[in-house]
Amino acid sequence: MAQTWTPNSWRQKPIQQVPDYPDLAVLDSVEARLAKYPPLVFAGEARRLKSALANVAEGRGFLLQGGDCAESFAEHGADTIRDFFRAFLQMAVVLTFGAQQPVVKVGRIAGQFAKPRSSGVEKQGDVTLPSYRGDIINGIEFTEGARVPNPERQVMAYRQSAATLNLLRAFAMGGYANLENVHQWMLGFVKDSPQAERYRKLADRISETMDFMKAIGITAENHPSLRETDFFTSHEALLLGYEQALTRVDSTSGDWYATSGHMIWIGDRTRQPDHAHIEYCRGIKNPLGLKCGPSLTADGLLELIDILNPANEAGRLTLICRFGHDKVAEHLPRLIRAVEREGKKVVWSCDPMHGNTITLNNYKTRPFERILSEVESFFQIHRAEGSHPGGIHIEMTGNDVTECTGGARALSGDDLADRYHTHCDPRLNADQALELAFLLAERMKGGRDEKKMVVNG
Repeated sequence: MAQTWTPNSWRQKPIQQVPDYPDLAVLDSVEARLAKYPPLVFAGEARRLKSALANVAEGRGFLLQGGDCAESFAEHGADTIRDFFRAFLQMAVVLTFGAQQPVVKVGRIAGQFAKPRSSGVEKQGDVTLPSYRGDIINGIEFTEGARVPNPERQVMAYRQSAATLNLLRAFAMGGYANLENVHQWMLGFVKDSPQAERYRKLADRISETMDFMKAIGITAENHPSLRETDFFTSHEALLLGYEQALTRVDSTSGDWYATSGHMIWIGDRTRQPDHAHIEYCRGIKNPLGLKCGPSLTADGLLELIDILNPANEAGRLTLICRFGHDKVAEHLPRLIRAVEREGKKVVWSCDPMHGNTITLNNYKTRPFERILSEVESFFQIHRAEGSHPGGIHIEMTGNDVTECTGGARALSGDDLADRYHTHCDPRLNADQALELAFLLAERMKGGRDEKKMVVNG
């Protein structure tokens, strides 16, 4: 691969998952306008995230990455953002206590508008139209007009991302993230949960810890870290024209950064080493994610790691594993062994959503027990291989939707029609997401206790 890189060198490479815009002159005009807009995030923030992820790669932290499958223009609102942020913070507190390590908080938000599709067309009855590719490209309505890719949607996506980031920064730094608030919200969940007793012990221990901190004078008033939090954004870098328009030189380092989000990832369908998406991502300095599915070989993974992280920097690359609950034991160990053998510094993260999608009553859904099973297998395999299970990557919402079956409230296939609101793939609702965090915290605590027994034994 040639060493020269520019923000538009990807245009000389083959590319997958691109929309067929009918008027390229309009597309060029929109991208030129976007190139003059202010950055959505800043290089210093991306470097701070990379530093936090470096600790995760070295086994001194845990990555919580989650949010919408695909953000929509229609559902954008302050309440939706607030409810997501609240559920996300509750998960982070539970996981911090379970792991006894810092939790790096990265949302799939403020940019997650484009979606890869397995087919370029969708058929309903006798009508065939282009597939919905996310609100940044076309509309979800099954009409000929809505499905035509429209470049002006990129401007709307930028503006919505800017508004979302503005509110998230206010929540993260303005007192909404106060640890006491988050804990009270969590106690409300525990009280109402069908498995309340199971979670109460962990919640009580967190309460005892917070009471002790107060007793020795550690409060939100005198320790800003208790009322503020770092929160970062991420999305799949699918629409490369949009990404290029928001790629800027950092004035302090001279390096190129994607300013559309703090972290961007490459999907399982666009990770060909000689194609456009890898070419674009190799040249920016942001932390990167790489989706790893069943078709990825160990040699193929090592090739991609060498392209995307040639300096072997900790925190640069997160491997987001998405195999399915019944395939993870077959595929994950060989990848871990290859990476460990070559001494590659990566964050290992589990995406238990994308390999566990089924169709039930004509709805795409994901059974909670399969999601949990893949997460448990991910942790067990890493412990057996002596590597660090560094994070989870989930599709979730703060709203009370009925899109994934199972969980403590035992949602069934018959419940899916009640509140099935996703624009693309099924998401965990707020209760299911927090339940997953509690179950994962129990596993983490059990793993720590086992280590202590070995050390003390």
